[in-house]
Amino acid sequence: MRARSLFIAVALPASASIAGTCYVVQPMAGGRAMSPAPAVSAERLEAHVRALSEEFVPRDYTHPQNLNRAAAYIRDELERAGGRVSVQDFDVRGTTYRNVVASFGPEEGERIVVGAHYDAAGPYPAADDNASGVAGLLELARLLSAAPPGTRVDLVAFPLEEPPFFRTGHMGSAVHARSLRAQGVKVRLMMSLEMIGYFTDAEGSQQFPLAVLKAFYPSRGNFITVIGKLGQASAVRRVKRAMRKASPLPVHSINAPRWVPGVDFSDHASYWDEGYAAVMITDTAFYRNPHYHTARDTADTLDYARMAMVVQGIHAAVLRLA
Repeated sequence: MRARSLFIAVALPASASIAGTCYVVQPMAGGRAMSPAPAVSAERLEAHVRALSEEFVPRDYTHPQNLNRAAAYIRDELERAGGRVSVQDFDVRGTTYRNVVASFGPEEGERIVVGAHYDAAGPYPAADDNASGVAGLLELARLLSAAPPGTRVDLVAFPLEEPPFFRTGHMGSAVHARSLRAQGVKVRLMMSLEMIGYFTDAEGSQQFPLAVLKAFYPSRGNFITVIGKLGQASAVRRVKRAMRKASPLPVHSINAPRWVPGVDFSDHASYWDEGYAAVMITDTAFYRNPHYHTARDTADTLDYARMAMVVQGIHAAVLRLA
């Protein structure tokens, strides 16, 4: 996740309508009638994060051996969960990298894609960015295996989200998205899991790039966020509504133009480039997590109980979309 704005509001003129503000912020009135959600193991989430952030380090693009070890670990876990696993190899600057894909549900037809990048920015543990997203992906695999969805769901782990390949065609997600478009695959929605493990109840712990955001979002970093671009508010609303019903964890969202810095700062943008609908699910990165892109981004700093709630919400969203 790039070190720019992740959690963005669109600065609207004073004459902007309430309807416009609602479109951006997606408020949801009324109580939260909880739906039964399957249990997610906080202990397994922590074990996955520790494996990625402690055993396979460093796992930036200059250490392909560790990236390959991480990919093998992910593949083994997805196979153990019961997925139909395949590996998509691709070469960048003379080095082979790989996307790991696990499919659940029907083999044919329209599909839902959920992805997370497993590389790191530099020689850091990168527990939140993005071992947390990959851990969520692996636990989601267990839930989908236990009750296969009616629509095909592909879980994809990507390398090369971080610099110097960020926003280039060399990103693992860009390779995957292009391959789907080339095959004529219809994607109902792509969800990018980008940092889902850091939460805090401290007052003032949630930071913002614009002061106006304080009027619309909490000051405590105790929530998860769904981010989408203009024109795809319906997808954001469906994901947000499903996640809110799956657990007590607060869920907020925003829709903004893609040119606003931060709106496209993860793998979901690769699918936008191919014309697919996509959203990002995130804890807002450095606007909350002071350990972002440092050696302090370790497994001990994450909240696995609330991270488990995020996975419950993502699972509920997948089922709603399917």
